[in-house]
Amino acid sequence: MSGELPVGLRLATGRSARLRQLLAGPALLQVPGAFDCVSARLVDTAGFPALYVTGSGVSMSALGAPDVGMLSFAEILDRVKRIADCVAIPVIADADTGYGGPLNVMRTVREMERAGVSGIQIEDQAWPKKCGHEPGRRLVSTAEMVGRIRAAADARLDPDTVIVARTDARASEGLEAALDRAAAYAEAGADVLFVEAPESAAEMRRACAAAGRPMLANMVEGGRTPVVPAAELAAIGYRLAIYPNSLTRIMARMGQLLLQELGATGTTAGMADRMLDHTGLWSLFEHERWYAVEARYTVPPGNA
Repeated sequence: MSGELPVGLRLATGRSARLRQLLAGPALLQVPGAFDCVSARLVDTAGFPALYVTGSGVSMSALGAPDVGMLSFAEILDRVKRIADCVAIPVIADADTGYGGPLNVMRTVREMERAGVSGIQIEDQAWPKKCGHEPGRRLVSTAEMVGRIRAAADARLDPDTVIVARTDARASEGLEAALDRAAAYAEAGADVLFVEAPESAAEMRRACAAAGRPMLANMVEGGRTPVVPAAELAAIGYRLAIYPNSLTRIMARMGQLLLQELGATGTTAGMADRMLDHTGLWSLFEHERWYAVEARYTVPPGNA
């Protein structure tokens, strides 16, 4: 019966183990970002092996605010749970700083696991955090971040849950200091290291060469880090690449074009070939399965 249910009604199991397998595999793991259920379904149905819940995209879509630390833990958790429920692939979630002290970090990990998350990213910024490609970031001490990572690793209920440790030290302390921090986070129990915003291919190679854990590349169009093809990232030494707001950007741009077309012509017909039509959009969410499940339990008219 479970296999006949739409993904939104199924209990997806084994996703954290699957993420571990993918990280240990031979190919670079490409993980597009999603900020809501529509973008998540696009990632899943496109055949990507995992998705990344972008805190920046959630902030923009849920609050109408950029990535300036306005999201509360409850708000991000609600969105993460809804996304994890609507896909079958592993979900990696941006958990910002862990939302407080060590006890808060532990609660964050437990709640994220219950929500269906397979990978949890925690960073070494002070709250309120900022986008990793914007100025104004403030760091906590290495020792405080080590405590965050130790708490996160110890709080896991599923040993396959992946802890991603991000450092934003490159901008304010330099690359070597960022690498020293990353090494300390690896020793504390991080499974994946994320050195944010290296500014050249040479810095990216240096970071990967120094890492004792799988390294994550953050591909931000217009950001501080060069956006390079997957094959080059793999050759540099990365094991995982996220594209956190690529969908956010293209959907916003296409929305602008649609509204320009509607305002200029009075109709959306000129954009029809670049849209999903009614059936195509509903099929993205398995509407046939939802209807079939509903029909199985619905009393026919006159038989009540």
